[in-house]
Amino acid sequence: MQAKKKRLDAYAKSSLKSSNQKLEQMWKTQQNQRLKLTQDYSQQFYSVLQQWEAEVQKSEEQEEKLNTFVRQQQKFFQQARIVQSQKLKTIRQMYEQFVKNTEEMEKSQEAFLMGAQTELRKEMSLLQKKIMMDTQQQEMATVRKSLQSMLF
Repeated sequence: MQAKKKRLDAYAKSSLKSSNQKLEQMWKTQQNQRLKLTQDYSQQFYSVLQQWEAEVQKSEEQEEKLNTFVRQQQKFFQQARIVQSQKLKTIRQMYEQFVKNTEEMEKSQEAFLMGAQTELRKEMSLLQKKIMMDTQQQEMATVRKSLQSMLF
């Protein structure tokens, strides 16, 4: 009886340890995915913003140099505004894509967690069934011993 209890305890600990290891690995994987996604988008944002800042600085230098050439200056600013508008549009699109990807990743990770939770429930159910069967076997053995002692 004591040995069966120890075996049951060992099996339960092993099952919980395995589940904990799976959850920890999943958590680390999710953290790495989030970190990589954030780093990728940060690098892209930084590059676009640097280009944008360089173009803005160039625009300001041209304004000072070409102050006497008003018509040429107006044309340059129109072009610069178009480019800056495109860059801003690109930044907006990148931001929207980042938000979309983050939401999709969170949904995916939530689904994965739900699956892990379901798997854990199944394992707990199996463990409960095993405990019930062991208990029934012990009770049957006790009944047999009682019957044998009564008959013999």
